[in-house]
Amino acid sequence: MRETIRFLLDGEPRELGGVDPTLTVLQLLRGPLRRPGTKEGCAEGDCGACTVALGEFDAKGKVQWRAVNACILFAPMLDGRALMTVESLKQGDALHPVQQAMVQTHGSQCGFCTPGFVMSLWVRDQKGAGCDMPVEDVLAGNLCRCTGYGPIAEAAAVADGLPKPKTVDQASALKALDVAESLGLAWDDPQAGRTRRWFSPRSLAELADLAEQYPQAVILAGATDVGLWVTKQHRALDTVIWIGDVAELKTMAETEAGLRIGAGVRYSDAYAALAERLPDLGEMMRRLGSVQVRNSGTIGGNIANGSPIGDMPPALIAAGATLTLRLGGKTRDLPLEDYFLAYGKQDRAPGEFVEAVTVHPAGPDRFYRVYKLSKRFDQDISAVCAGIALDIKDGQIEAARIAFGGMAATPKRASNAEQALAGQAFDEATVDLACKALETDFAPIDDMRASAAYRMASAKNLLRRAYLEWRGEASTRVLEVEALDA
Repeated sequence: MRETIRFLLDGEPRELGGVDPTLTVLQLLRGPLRRPGTKEGCAEGDCGACTVALGEFDAKGKVQWRAVNACILFAPMLDGRALMTVESLKQGDALHPVQQAMVQTHGSQCGFCTPGFVMSLWVRDQKGAGCDMPVEDVLAGNLCRCTGYGPIAEAAAVADGLPKPKTVDQASALKALDVAESLGLAWDDPQAGRTRRWFSPRSLAELADLAEQYPQAVILAGATDVGLWVTKQHRALDTVIWIGDVAELKTMAETEAGLRIGAGVRYSDAYAALAERLPDLGEMMRRLGSVQVRNSGTIGGNIANGSPIGDMPPALIAAGATLTLRLGGKTRDLPLEDYFLAYGKQDRAPGEFVEAVTVHPAGPDRFYRVYKLSKRFDQDISAVCAGIALDIKDGQIEAARIAFGGMAATPKRASNAEQALAGQAFDEATVDLACKALETDFAPIDDMRASAAYRMASAKNLLRRAYLEWRGEASTRVLEVEALDA
């Protein structure tokens, strides 16, 4: 059992001990490591000012870089990984091409957000995780009040055309860290009269043993939500069990039942496989958080958290996904919708944890849509999220699965609307009946994101939108606006 964190900084090994297990990487950088280039803007993973690059081995044994938010990343999550900050990029007196491009295009004004943009562009330059999409999507997790984003997007294009400096091979240095011990990290940190513990199990069996031994522990995946418990709510987490080093939970596999996604699989790693099977889900995932959030957050963690406004559960419930839970050496499967019991309460016993979610293949007659309504297109929490799956043959709806987020205290199926649709012709009259049935399925509330009336009207309109898309009589995906005459 080891009590120190071993990681690379600029390719050089570092060892860190005696720290609060929930010290954030941002606090570590701006404090003991004296790296003030990384900025704190929001402390909740929204603004991107704290973006750093985290490197780890991929399936081919090469170092893959990820842009992540340092403000909600805990220091022990660096163990066995490589870290690069904006201070890492300059070589001698020469700026890195992405830095030089920002200068050339006047992509920086006040400069506060600039290091975060530079790091996102650097990871893109390295062809890092989540960067195989348009630059506007890559930079959606970085906010700027000054430039209007145009010069920054231009900087990305300019950087693409500049000569690339020689990259440092960090694979050998990562291997030399030798962090493959059985239980990874574990230490007691007496603080303010309480004991703090952090565990990084390396196998599913070790995770199951720890979860049973510490049933009240916080089981941590990407920290995109738990990080806010510390930075915003100032909660002291007594015992944390991190699943990020459990190899069995980081795999996806095709099984007879469908695509099985381990609870430790991050959004950016699952994106291609899910988008191929369910294109509409893939399109929604482009808007789920940001590259930084998708590079840290996991699908299993989002489900385990049980948020009533999480975007993935409605989409996966509509697709008929099932959940696998583990307690010790035993597992059980249940329909995903049955996992959510009430607000803040899930069907999970003490010591039990989410192991995987399985997305089952759809039949040839499946019509599937996912809709996300939010105030911003990118990186915003939904007011309403809908997953709609209809099996339609010869104009008749043979089966319906409809689920909403933001309409109730949990992600919830619209059972009465489903009954109104099943066995009926898919026409306006049937849609009207299903919309009326939604009023008996849900009693939404007013909150900061939307009023109850807006939510109900939107849910009905999303069902009507699905009908229009199925008929193909209207384009509801792109609003084409003709230029007005001068």
